[in-house]
Amino acid sequence: MDITNKSKKPLSVPLPGGKKLFLQPGKTGQVTAKALKHPPLVELIESGDLESADRGSGAKARAEEKSSGPAAGPSGHKGTGAMRQSGDR
Repeated sequence: MDITNKSKKPLSVPLPGGKKLFLQPGKTGQVTAKALKHPPLVELIESGDLESADRGSGAKARAEEKSSGPAAGPSGHKGTGAMRQSGDR
């Protein structure tokens, strides 16, 4: 789940487990669905400092991003393009 800092000042967003997310003005960060129910975070969203935006199924979007890389060769092995050193050095 994405959250966006709508204020004109940097925010330190309290998360469950004592963690914090630092967001600059206008920037977006990702939190879990559990974190969106955390009372201090709910207060920031209700006050208008943060905006929560769900882009649909995040897992599906991330899976599509991972598969968009360069395709593997016919053997299924991605080579680095570097020659392998052999012999005496």
